[in-house]
Amino acid sequence: MHVANQVKQLVKKEIRLEWRSKYALNGVLLYVVSTVFVCFMSFISMPDRLTWNALFWIIMLFASINAVAKSFLQESRGRHLYMYTLVSPIALIIAKTIYNSLLMIGLTLIALVFYAMVFEPPKEMDIPMYLIAVILGSLSFATIFTMVSAIASKAGNGGMLMAILSFPIIIPVLIVLVKLAKNAIDGLDRSVSLDDIGLMAVINVLVMVVSLLLFPYLWRD
Repeated sequence: MHVANQVKQLVKKEIRLEWRSKYALNGVLLYVVSTVFVCFMSFISMPDRLTWNALFWIIMLFASINAVAKSFLQESRGRHLYMYTLVSPIALIIAKTIYNSLLMIGLTLIALVFYAMVFEPPKEMDIPMYLIAVILGSLSFATIFTMVSAIASKAGNGGMLMAILSFPIIIPVLIVLVKLAKNAIDGLDRSVSLDDIGLMAVINVLVMVVSLLLFPYLWRD
C-alpha cells in the first residue's frame, strides 16, 4: 500500500508538471502535424494500404522518442537525489511508466484522428482492431523508452545512448506491431490477430519486469 500511494502521488506530480509546461504534448503534436503535412504535400494521396500503415507507425515511433525520452534525461542530478530520499525506486519506475503510457495512448489517438483526416483510411479497415493495435503499440513504446531512458540517464551523452540501446529492442516490436495493424487494415478475421496481440502483451510484461528488476540497481548509482 505504501508503494501504491507513492505511485499515485508521483503520477499526479508528472501530470501537474506536464500541464504547466505542456512540453511533450505541444512538441509531439507539432511534430506529428508538421510531418503529416509534409507527407501530404509530397504524396497528395496515399498510394496503398501498406504505405498508409507504415507511414503512420514511422511517425509515431519518432514522436514517442521525443515524448518519452524526457522521463529521466531532462531531470537534474539534484532532483534525482531529492527523489531518492522520498520514494522507492520501484514506485518511481512504475509511476513513470504509467504516466508515459497514458501520454502515449492519448498522443497516438490524437495523431491517428488527424492522420485519418488528411489521408483517408482504407475502407476495409477493422477500426476496433486497429485501435487495439494502437493502444498496444503505445504501451510498448512507453515501457521500452522509459526503461532505456532510465539507463541512458546514468551515462554521458544520454540522447545518443538512448538511440543505440532502443534500436535492437524496438525493431522486433515494430515487426509484430506492423503485422497486427496490417491484419486490421486488411479486414481479416480477428482470430488471425490473437497470436500477435498475445505476443505484444508478453513483450510489454517482460519489459516491465526487466525494468522493475534493473532500475533499483541503477537508482543506487
